[in-house]
Amino acid sequence: MSQGLFVGVDVGTGSARAALVTAEGKVLATATKNIQIWTPRPHFAEQSSEDIWSAVCQATKNVLKGQDARNVKGIGFDATCSLVALDKTGQPISISPTGANQQNIIMWMDHRAEEEIKVVNATKNKVLDFVGGKISLEMQIPKLLWLKNKFGAEFFKKVDHFFDLPDFLTWKATGVTSRSLCSLVCKWTYQVEEHHKNGFWDREFFDQVGLGDLKSEQIGLDVRMPGSVIGTLTSEAAAQLGLTSEVKVGTSLIDAHAGALGMIGCNAAGTTTNFVERLGLICGTSSCHMAVSEKCLFVPGVWGPYFSAVLPDLWLSEGGQSATGRLLDHVIQSHPARDNFKDKNLNEIPAELNKILESIPATDLTSNLHIVPDFHGNRSPLADSTRKGMMSGLDFDTSTTSLATLYLATIQAIAYGTKHIYETLQKHGHKLNVALMCGGLAKNPVFVQTTSDVLEMPVLLPEEPESVLLGAAILGATAAGAFPTVHQAAISMGGAATKILPQPTTQEFHRKKYKVFLKMLDDQAKYKEMMSE
Repeated sequence: MSQGLFVGVDVGTGSARAALVTAEGKVLATATKNIQIWTPRPHFAEQSSEDIWSAVCQATKNVLKGQDARNVKGIGFDATCSLVALDKTGQPISISPTGANQQNIIMWMDHRAEEEIKVVNATKNKVLDFVGGKISLEMQIPKLLWLKNKFGAEFFKKVDHFFDLPDFLTWKATGVTSRSLCSLVCKWTYQVEEHHKNGFWDREFFDQVGLGDLKSEQIGLDVRMPGSVIGTLTSEAAAQLGLTSEVKVGTSLIDAHAGALGMIGCNAAGTTTNFVERLGLICGTSSCHMAVSEKCLFVPGVWGPYFSAVLPDLWLSEGGQSATGRLLDHVIQSHPARDNFKDKNLNEIPAELNKILESIPATDLTSNLHIVPDFHGNRSPLADSTRKGMMSGLDFDTSTTSLATLYLATIQAIAYGTKHIYETLQKHGHKLNVALMCGGLAKNPVFVQTTSDVLEMPVLLPEEPESVLLGAAILGATAAGAFPTVHQAAISMGGAATKILPQPTTQEFHRKKYKVFLKMLDDQAKYKEMMSE
């Protein structure tokens, strides 16, 4: 531990977490503090930056118990790609129809900007090429346009900064208003030229969508590479976090991207260590699919390519599924057999269902039960937020076995969605040979094995399961100078991994079900066309 200790902070959808990490990538301790969500209307999801910062400070203090804070040399932050609004005094300003200033964050999963997204995508501006051809409701431009339409142009004059949540955290820590290249290229349409690699805001695009009065300084002029040092903690932030003011702060990442960074350097015998041949799967409430390349590869329906969004000088393609862990929770919670597990928390039930499935072949259960998992729209590769979930093969059975069957068919459907994204990446130039997996669903052996079987490739599970927190700590370690580059830090701290191999006996079964999956996607489009005639 001669290089010191590092803190990684992750702000997810429902909680703030902190980890204390060594230079070898070993997580010594973690702590969690829940954060609040408001849903004032259907499809609205809001949070409070003050509540989140308070939770970050509490989690960090808790993770340091029993430790000498002077041993911590660096801290890194990641968070969901949520939109934070602050007024001219740096205080929260409401983004909510309720008018409550406390509610100053539009969350990543908020879908209020349905009309605004149509306006943005109708421009067919070239900046949309870098988001798969269509901008997503989870990105910031539609949300900013909604704010202007709802509160008027005068609202922008009251706002000093719109931050992506990861950049808000580094601002609270340092007082510096720099932005991460990760946040800006992935969620804000910040442009980077392929050959010159100079970043800029496309003001013509802003004028075209109706955001011409949004000033560049409100959304970021000081743009930095992930892991680059921003500065040290302010004395106020140091006291709030329980650290010293000598701690270096690294430029942030979006949470899924931190997960990709935390596991991309893990290793298992017999698998490629070339970063550009690895597909990163970050599987939680939603799922992200990340692949890096040396060239600028455009993939329809897949976000990016984003320059240096995870690793310097590599382009990132980012697919995703808007509801995965959330979908499984919904399937379990809404089934009548949920009452058979009254003594179990929702997150404990999958393990019980896995036990039931151990003795029953999947072919006996789900051959005639087919699901499209787009209950919250299709992020990739169709890039269509209006897509819906579908089920074929339902009956009147309300038994526990019926729930286990539906649960398994949902896991399979999520895996087929991942295969759809994987095949699209491969078709447009990526050469991927192994999948890396982290997140809550990576702890579910049925989910992991099914993904390997469907993709017909090995899946690596990092021995350090907290890949997102590790990724955040890698940012802090690089900023503190423990490693010369983020790339080297990822390799040195990535650790070993367990390799899960696909089961050859399942491949023909999954190939057939995948054909049904693709046919159902086509059918839904035809149903919509028929109803609009």
